[in-house]
Amino acid sequence: MSDEALTRIAEALERLAPAPLPAPHFDQADAFLWHTAPDRLSPVASVNRVDLSLLRGIDRARDTLLANTLQFARGAAANNALLWGARGMGKSSLVKAVHAEVLAQGHALKLVELAREDLPSVGRLLAHLRAARETRFVLYCDDLSFSHDDQNYKSLKAVLDGGIEGRPANVIFYATSNRRHLMPRDMIENERSTAINPSEAVEEKVSLSDRFGLWLGFHPCGQDEYLAMIAGYCAAYGVEISSEELRAEAIEWQATRGARSGRVAWQYFTDLAGRRGIAL
Repeated sequence: MSDEALTRIAEALERLAPAPLPAPHFDQADAFLWHTAPDRLSPVASVNRVDLSLLRGIDRARDTLLANTLQFARGAAANNALLWGARGMGKSSLVKAVHAEVLAQGHALKLVELAREDLPSVGRLLAHLRAARETRFVLYCDDLSFSHDDQNYKSLKAVLDGGIEGRPANVIFYATSNRRHLMPRDMIENERSTAINPSEAVEEKVSLSDRFGLWLGFHPCGQDEYLAMIAGYCAAYGVEISSEELRAEAIEWQATRGARSGRVAWQYFTDLAGRRGIAL
């Protein structure tokens, strides 16, 4: 094959797989999004989050994650964390609120969000973050879960265990999931029942969650907690409403949604603020 033909093939391959962009100057922002094709870290000018004080009913998880994150930001040892449990109870909001609180206390810490579908590229991302050794990063993946035939979980081990190189000392990993073991229970039971050696059939996948040093559980809230969340939002944003009216409307709102959660509380408050002509 001629040199000219080889050159054309190389150029075609480059067009199919764009060259990665260089890592940004990390002082551009406090948060970044990881994208692929081509690989790049995009700065986030303003993170969508709520104040830590507005997150109600998750005190233990809040205090534990904040303490762990402060340890890491100060250069001390800290654990990777899995925030698991009920939908809409503030798992992702807590990660972002804790990051803001750490910044407010004067510590330099960057938040990098990685989409679950981009897990196969995590090795390349870690190479960027490892190179910025003077900067500390919380690598964050929201709504993390795997199906029984999903092989992306193997890429996650690069973050949790690090292989031969080890996880970069300047990176910690936080994930949120509705599932404690990151895969559906019926799939776990199905693999156990059909495998020759049931205990080994799912050990590799189930043990993935064991690699997180912190497990923080989020459970459905009661009615008092639900109402307290809304009252807290009203106080923070200056929305005036009588306790009787708030209680009646909020209970009716959650009845139409069929659930109580922090997300439902915020959705009701957004409707209430809108009716009062208040922008959030």
